Amino acid sequence: MAIELTSRQQQILKIVEEDQPISGEQIAERLNLTRPMIRSDLAMLVMLEYLEAKPKVGYTLGSGFVHKKGASLERLFEMRVGDYQSAPVVIPETATVGDAVVSLFLEDVGTLFVIDAAGCLAGVVSRKDLLRITIGNAAAASMPISLVMTRQPNIHTIMPDDRLLAAASKMISYEVDSLPVVNAASVPGDPHKLEVIGRITKTTITKVLLELALD
Repeated sequence: MAIELTSRQQQILKIVEEDQPISGEQIAERLNLTRPMIRSDLAMLVMLEYLEAKPKVGYTLGSGFVHKKGASLERLFEMRVGDYQSAPVVIPETATVGDAVVSLFLEDVGTLFVIDAAGCLAGVVSRKDLLRITIGNAAAASMPISLVMTRQPNIHTIMPDDRLLAAASKMISYEVDSLPVVNAASVPGDPHKLEVIGRITKTTITKVLLELALD
């Protein structure tokens, strides 16, 4: 069973990581505490091998901390999109801008995926796209969504077997908040059609990183 570190113990590890080697007195001073007040915390961290106490040198990170940090990074590199994707929110290509706005708020999402008659990815429309077209445009609600959406080849997608880090990289590079998770669709005569099977968002990736950091 993993031992959960206290907030002060986590602060101590952060201080040592930033300024190692560092004495116990210096750590206590950084925390605005006295050396006796953190003696038990330091002893616990040394026992767990998160810290190493070196006479006349001070505290440095121990093998337990390095192993724990390395294990978390290894887990992150192995994470796949398919394990963290959520259900996609789709609208038909025949929908109007008004339909899209309603779906956006009812589903509480920032991006909608537009599908054609065959159920394949036809476009992507974001909250920003809808805001841009509706402000000052009284006729916007009745406009077909196909006039607003982003089409291929400008749609950025991700596959379920791709690494989660690849999805994060794409979102940052293309400045989008989510990506459609797709598979090749079996449409006769068109090998480029894609089936939308999920979505991956910045919020999901942030939660994963937070869980790793707090592990």
